[in-house]
Amino acid sequence: MFDEAVSISHPANLMSKYIPNKQPSGKTVIIGAGKASSEMARAFEIAWKKKGYNDLNGIVITRYGHKRKCENIKIIEASHPAPDKAGLEATSDIINLIKPLKKEDLLVVLISGGGSSLLVSPLKNISLDEKQDLTHDLLRCGATISEINSVRKHLSNVKGGKLARYAYPAKTITLAISDVPGDHFGVIASGPTYPDSTSNKDALDVLYKYNISCSKNIYKILKSDNNETPKINDKIFNYSTFNLIARPQNALLEAAKVAKSQNFYPLILSDSIEGESNDVALVHSAIVKQVIKFGQPAKAPLCILSGGETTVTIKNNNGKGGRNTQFLLSLAIALASTKNVYAIACDTDGIDGSENNAGAILYPDTLERAYKKGLNPKDYLERNDSYSFFYKLGDIIETGPTYTNVNDFRAILITN
Repeated sequence: MFDEAVSISHPANLMSKYIPNKQPSGKTVIIGAGKASSEMARAFEIAWKKKGYNDLNGIVITRYGHKRKCENIKIIEASHPAPDKAGLEATSDIINLIKPLKKEDLLVVLISGGGSSLLVSPLKNISLDEKQDLTHDLLRCGATISEINSVRKHLSNVKGGKLARYAYPAKTITLAISDVPGDHFGVIASGPTYPDSTSNKDALDVLYKYNISCSKNIYKILKSDNNETPKINDKIFNYSTFNLIARPQNALLEAAKVAKSQNFYPLILSDSIEGESNDVALVHSAIVKQVIKFGQPAKAPLCILSGGETTVTIKNNNGKGGRNTQFLLSLAIALASTKNVYAIACDTDGIDGSENNAGAILYPDTLERAYKKGLNPKDYLERNDSYSFFYKLGDIIETGPTYTNVNDFRAILITN
């Protein structure tokens, strides 16, 4: 099911639908940022050439280890989830590339999850170190991706629709793979080419809500009336269109087909679940118990599917793991080795948190095997060390980079 969810979301299977029917009269430039962006660029370039169109060029930024080879598009690797100098320099190159574009030119923007940290251009008086420190604090405090990106957008020269300013008046087509709950265009990679619906006040509220301390420069900028992001009526969006080419719901529907083919009734809870991983697991376990005890909302054999992006409030700096293994360990403890229940939780980009695994798998005897090895599940959960727990059991899932990203994938099988 996980493999099919990834496959249906892969750029190589999607991009040919989005090549213009007619070649633009001017230049065509490709830019992008995200963990899937280099594969998106490769797929776009292949489909473009099949049309017999003239050469294009461009710059795309992806995560270290996620590079794909292109002929005419330069692929630059940078840091994720916190920005680094490579991303800073590559973003500057992108700005310089698109500034000269004219009305007859076409700019294609390829974005996916991870783009917020890869496309980095701090406002004046904000250093890269300040952005890095703030990013670390935001990622560890339990804030949702929408909240995190509302802050990022108001401290950047390119996020929150600001990248569109450099390209205007060229025609701009954005192709996006959604990794955010609700598929909100302005949240994917912090919406570099989409009108922003958040405000400076929203960004400040996030900092206050999670008690995050920042430099005086950052507070001064967020309290200023002169630094608001462009809104929907701004002329810079007059020649701009936005296309969502892959999203979590389609991945869940594809997984549901697999479940049905194996005689499991597929029940999709939601493609946009948010909240603490531990708490989301408790809700899923309650549903599993209801199915087993009362046959509600459906009877076994049943496959429960869900997506979205949970969060983990980090309590232990030395723990290894991510939101998916944290979810799975919390689920295992809540189910207490319930018979006939299997589960998987993975990030569709192939990277879950701090390690190189996509996620892990849960069996009916997971806790039993853990106790035999002298592992205390609750201790590992408290220490945010879920990766180590599943690694010691041999239940880690490693896929390597998948070159797409439609967020978390969770499936729970309840057999008869």
